[in-house]
Amino acid sequence: MRIERDSMGEMHVPEDALYGASTQRAVLNFPVSDLRFSRRFTRAVGIIKKAAAHANKELGLVPADKADAISKACDEVIEGKLHSHFVVDIFQTGSGTSTNMNANEIIANRAIELLGGKRGDKSIHPNDHVNFCQSSNDVIPTAMHVSAYQAVVEVLKPGLKKLHTALQAKAKEFSKVLKSGRTHLQDATPITLGQEFGGYASQIEHGIERLDRALVSLQELALGGTAVGTGLNTHPEFAARAIAHINKQTGANFIEARNHFEAQGGRDALVELSGQARTIACSMMKIANDLRWLSSGPRASLAEITLPETQPGSSIMPAKVNPVICESVMMVAAQVIGNDACVTVCGQHGNFELNVMMPVMAHNVLESLEILGAAASNFADRCVSGIEADVEKCADYAEKSLATCTSLAPKIGYDLAAKVAKKAYQDDQTVRQAALEMKVLPEAELDKVLDLMAMTKPGL
Repeated sequence: MRIERDSMGEMHVPEDALYGASTQRAVLNFPVSDLRFSRRFTRAVGIIKKAAAHANKELGLVPADKADAISKACDEVIEGKLHSHFVVDIFQTGSGTSTNMNANEIIANRAIELLGGKRGDKSIHPNDHVNFCQSSNDVIPTAMHVSAYQAVVEVLKPGLKKLHTALQAKAKEFSKVLKSGRTHLQDATPITLGQEFGGYASQIEHGIERLDRALVSLQELALGGTAVGTGLNTHPEFAARAIAHINKQTGANFIEARNHFEAQGGRDALVELSGQARTIACSMMKIANDLRWLSSGPRASLAEITLPETQPGSSIMPAKVNPVICESVMMVAAQVIGNDACVTVCGQHGNFELNVMMPVMAHNVLESLEILGAAASNFADRCVSGIEADVEKCADYAEKSLATCTSLAPKIGYDLAAKVAKKAYQDDQTVRQAALEMKVLPEAELDKVLDLMAMTKPGL
């Protein structure tokens, strides 16, 4: 152990740790879980601290040699080389101050080493140099936006686009496969399997559009607001310069928050994004569950489609194969929905000028974005792309559906059409067979009215 000092006094810190006294206090104060900030989040913090160092150097606020050393240390944070030193529990101070100081101390000590000094000598100070013109109260909200934005762009959107492409391809492939529609889990009028998959593809397409709308809100950064949103102890040009450097590092188009009190007192952009992720999760739950039902069987249920066989399904029943990819997607969806409930509660706790539940909020949002994106990509690769249709079985179900009597109603009336359907059910006939026996229409006209493919399109 070595001794480090902060404003509260001395602390014993592990000799090999880059962090200092403030971080060690947090480690001792919050022995709650094994949850820590992800690499994506600490990378965002590194990007912000590097941008701040550049801005402070340009403005003459931090000596050039110290700012350059800080920048180099930040590069190691960004690259993940120092990630093991981010040791503070997610369930910590609600502002994330402990994690901000964890970062400040890591970067300061590493910068000291790069200049040939001794770890902990404070020649580069975690507050006076690394954190200059900043507060935890604007750094952590900024890191939340930067990391979430990158997670959407790098993981979630690509995964959803892959899934959309796979579903669209199946919609086209199955465009002529006639089948029975189902409402209330009961037989309904005919559709094509392609129309069904086209609906799935559209759900994912709408999800991508929802994400794009949420990204607009994420582009606003709290940096420059410092403690309460006033910008106290910050150069008037700092935020603009630092954000320009963030954009240079990320390739994004972040801007300074239009109102710093909104940006720090509320976390509405994250609540919005989490809500969009929840909506996408609901879409994926529906699609995965439908595919489970459509493939159920193979001999004692619907079995209209077959899913790719990925692994043995049972430890006791030989040759059983289960829809495990679908089940994986459904569990991810459930986790995202649960995460959103937590984020919603957290978003309500923007008490006056600061939200005080940011760490768990950031953790849950990032987890949701990452696992949704990974699940969507895996769903496309290991399930959707390999789906095959049982054309004959689909057509047989469509012909047997009693709901085909619907197209008779405009010709013979609702009540008589219902009688045809009831007779078909009682006598184990198709609607076509029952209608022929009842002579409700001439056979040629009946064939035209009961054209199942025509029923999949608008019109009388």
